[in-house]
Amino acid sequence: MNHFSEDLTRAHMAGRLDEARSQRRAQHLALARRKARRAERASAAARLSLLRSL
Repeated sequence: MNHFSEDLTRAHMAGRLDEARSQRRAQHLALARRKARRAERASAAARLSLLRSL
C-alpha cells in the first residue's frame, strides 16, 4: 500500500511540475509579445518623426 501512495505522490508532483513549466512558458511568451508590440510602436513613432522632419 505504501508503494502505491509513493507512486501517486510522484505522479501528482510530476503533474504540478509540468503545470508550472507550462505557466512559465506562457508568461515568457506573453512578455515577448508585449516587448514586440512596444518595439513596433517605437519603430512606427520613429518613422513618423523622421517623415515629419523632412
